[in-house]
Amino acid sequence: MRNNRHLDAIDRDILFHLQKDGRLSNVELARRVGLTPPPCLRRVKRLEEDGIITGYRAVVDPAAVGRGFEVTVSVEIRVTDRETLRDFEDTVATFDEVVELRRVFGTPDYFLRVMVADQTEYETHHMKLLGLPAVSRVVSHQTMKRIKSQD
Repeated sequence: MRNNRHLDAIDRDILFHLQKDGRLSNVELARRVGLTPPPCLRRVKRLEEDGIITGYRAVVDPAAVGRGFEVTVSVEIRVTDRETLRDFEDTVATFDEVVELRRVFGTPDYFLRVMVADQTEYETHHMKLLGLPAVSRVVSHQTMKRIKSQD
């Protein structure tokens, strides 16, 4: 849901603290933003209902779950009619190793973020991409070091 509701300083402060630690208790969150718990909870609920807070999640160490090898992949498509794009997107979105898929303006047509255990597993993914009928070019960039990430 798209919302154009104005966020005041307290709303922004609530969002700041929840982005840093989504497991904060309402009592602790209220203390940090200078409210008592009931109005703080009402604000959080309103932010959720308005679609500003879209969910909560755990951040997992990729290497600990066998996904320590990260590759950014650019993909160019042969034909860019709606059906071809839809088929490509629907197919690639089902690949477990693809953790992010973006259609972009210009060239290339797509960027993917792929996370797998190692180079051998990535090669399997790479060949799977090359086997898709719409794909004309795949360029892979292995991540050397993640400097900053919001996730």
